Amino acid sequence: MHTNRRSFIRAVAAVAAAPGILPLAAHAQAEEPKLKGRIRQSTTRMSAGKLSLPEIKALGLHGLDLVGRNDWQALKDNGLAATMVPGAGSIKDGLNNVAKRDEWLKQFRENIPAAAAFGWKRVIAMAGDRKGISDDDGMAACVSILKEAVKIADDHDVTICMELLNSKVDHPGYMCDHTAWGVEVCKRVESPRMKLLYDIYHMQIMEGDIIRTIRDNIAYIGHFHTAGNPGRKDLDEDQELYYPAIMRTIAQLQEEGKFDGYVAHEFSPKRGIESLRKAIQLCDV
Repeated sequence: MHTNRRSFIRAVAAVAAAPGILPLAAHAQAEEPKLKGRIRQSTTRMSAGKLSLPEIKALGLHGLDLVGRNDWQALKDNGLAATMVPGAGSIKDGLNNVAKRDEWLKQFRENIPAAAAFGWKRVIAMAGDRKGISDDDGMAACVSILKEAVKIADDHDVTICMELLNSKVDHPGYMCDHTAWGVEVCKRVESPRMKLLYDIYHMQIMEGDIIRTIRDNIAYIGHFHTAGNPGRKDLDEDQELYYPAIMRTIAQLQEEGKFDGYVAHEFSPKRGIESLRKAIQLCDV
């Protein structure tokens, strides 16, 4: 996982108050591509590299994912959205740690209203590593916290999204590593303000059967991430996922009123901006 991404998740509260990370230089802005726009696409810094905000917008993207609070005004000034922002928890130490219940609720109480004040609609939550915690006990801890957090989210028209990650390759021990586990958390929380961040790359490693899983569980999915597997690289012919079919599924579900979120690119590009441009075109179904 890219350094910026890991740092964001590991210290979510610190990131919210950290110095700006977005280059703001006004580069020459190319004419925006003629995209169909059925999929609302955004990107992470992992995929965008050092592109300026005008350059990101010129590609036809709607915003940036996993962005700290000090950069939100710059995004808004450039007509972009922060499509996923800090909520609570980290990959290694998350909501399954019952000893930190008060800390996680404090983060939600601070981060949800802050996001809402800028008009951002989604905050991220992380389950944390197992560290000897059973999946049942970890789920109970997560649900207990989230039942309180969704009350805050509901008051501010914000949705909490718990991220699904693979525990096979990138994040050994991470608890929310299967769709069924994450969906069960959502069912027990019993709120439309609680959904999943479905990372297609991670779930291809853990489960496969991506399109069927998305269709069957779209009621509990609020956001998507992309990357090619294996290697978390480009969405190209050297990886095994066929993104046009996946995107057509998401677009259809959106048109049926079952999904209203973003698809954010989170891969390590092999060819810089050309990799991102190709991913955008590939997903513009």
